[in-house]
Amino acid sequence: MVRPFVNDYLNGRTPIPCSLCNNHLKFDQLLRTARQIGAQKIATGHYARNEYDPARGRWILKRPADQAKDQTWFLFGLTQEQLAHTLFPLGDLQKPAVREIARDSGLALADKPDSQEICFIPGGDYKQFIANYLDEQGQPMPDSSGELVTTSGQALGKHEGVHNFTIGQRKGLKLTSPNPLYVLNIDRDSRKVTVGPESELNTAILHVHRLNWISIPELNEPMRVQVKIRHVHEPSPALIEPDGADSVRITFDTAQRAITPGHSAVFYDGIEVVGGGWIV
Repeated sequence: MVRPFVNDYLNGRTPIPCSLCNNHLKFDQLLRTARQIGAQKIATGHYARNEYDPARGRWILKRPADQAKDQTWFLFGLTQEQLAHTLFPLGDLQKPAVREIARDSGLALADKPDSQEICFIPGGDYKQFIANYLDEQGQPMPDSSGELVTTSGQALGKHEGVHNFTIGQRKGLKLTSPNPLYVLNIDRDSRKVTVGPESELNTAILHVHRLNWISIPELNEPMRVQVKIRHVHEPSPALIEPDGADSVRITFDTAQRAITPGHSAVFYDGIEVVGGGWIV
């Protein structure tokens, strides 16, 4: 998980390691280990629900009862095989009830604050983590320094590397402007980071690839769904339609703020997860 995380930042994308961890470690390697010891299923503490729909012949992933703790955005990559062998015991519970159960059971973590950090980056300083990781690997930091520019191409200043930025970022630009400026685009090839007013962060159309379908086997025609583009984002109405091999085009009814390459876009039909993919 660490190497893809570092590579994404070095290439101007903002990764979601929790989703990759679910796809390739927790629900892949952990299931392999479970089978080796004779276990039929694994149970996790994710706030999500799954059930088998005989009419469709598919396992369906659903948002939990406590939608404020919904973690299905991180689980969109689960396969039918993985869903069939996973239990989500917290899916029908509210978080306060879960804490009470833990308290009654004498578990010390009953009152532990919710974690907001990436597990392998305590403190959240991903820039220092990248530098330390490359140093441990005996690799130099790639030179991706370049210019901070406007949408018209006007140079406003210099930057020390594209890995220092994410879409929507405002702080740390080191620019003087009468109005706030935000990161609008990161181009690793040209090393240019485009900045502009907050109004220019809104986008109605995006493309998603490396898809995984859950409630349907594949997308053959346009479909109305709700799309979630970040963990704290409320799913927004949109049209998804096939756009080449393993890719879809998403058109939102209302333009969305700070759509970020490297993040995932997850498609919902009410409380069901239709599928999802990675934002290009």
